[in-house]
Amino acid sequence: MVVLDGYLKISRRENILAQSLYFERNEHLNKICQNTVFRNDNNTLLDNRDLLDHILVDTKHHLLYCYVPKVACTNWKRIFMMLTGITDCTDPLLIPAHIAHDRNVISRLSNYTTREIEYFLRTYTKFLFVRHPFERLLSAYRNKLERNHIRSKYFQNRFGRYIIKRHRIKPTNISLENGDDVTFEEFSAYLTTSIISMYNEHWKPINSLCEPCLINYDFIGKYETLSSDSNFLLRNIGVNNIKFPFTFKSSNTSRDLKNYFSTLSTSRVKQLYDIYEQDFKLFSYNLHDLLGYEVG
Repeated sequence: MVVLDGYLKISRRENILAQSLYFERNEHLNKICQNTVFRNDNNTLLDNRDLLDHILVDTKHHLLYCYVPKVACTNWKRIFMMLTGITDCTDPLLIPAHIAHDRNVISRLSNYTTREIEYFLRTYTKFLFVRHPFERLLSAYRNKLERNHIRSKYFQNRFGRYIIKRHRIKPTNISLENGDDVTFEEFSAYLTTSIISMYNEHWKPINSLCEPCLINYDFIGKYETLSSDSNFLLRNIGVNNIKFPFTFKSSNTSRDLKNYFSTLSTSRVKQLYDIYEQDFKLFSYNLHDLLGYEVG
């Protein structure tokens, strides 16, 4: 990745410090991956259609982006629409979310031939953004199952009704019909008794979505430093006229994490940790900072 020194008044020292941080993230991931036993030893990347479907392609700037739901993927899809010339909009926040999420709008790696895929993976800049596994999990629960949003109805009908039927003692007919009052404890019970490979993308582990031990990502951004990481990446691919959108809307997920997880037993938290263990390890997250304790 070529650094454009001095762009947007970024000093050489700031660039060096930033590069060092991103290098350390990749080095840590590579170290963990060296000790990982792959469950897909006999499969190739080209056979993994779910993975190829999750990687967006920008042939103009030679970019591959593995999007992760609940990690600012809506705004990054908006940015991709601008980068690829799909829209002439100059403000990403003016692009409706439902258009950005339309599967037919942005090209995916699965749309290309085997030879093209191999070339892109070998030569393009590959990146993803990650988030604390439990923050991402709670954000998905609150957005898709807890809140009374129109866009939540699909998840409440598709998953909420099933979760209530399976994990609630004596559910009411209204709950069984609407599926809109799933508790976090019931959601956690559903996760710990389901097959991970069958998870919806909003709560599937990042390790399963993007396979960072199989794909050599060049850049790993974090939700916690979203704006600075995103704009650093844009600067370094030579994009001068687009900035990652900054919003004043703050997430309460981190603040509320302890409250929601306090409803779970220690053994249940441990079960959830086991599910997302690779995400914790690969991306240098822990439980102590958020919950005040670790699990053994």
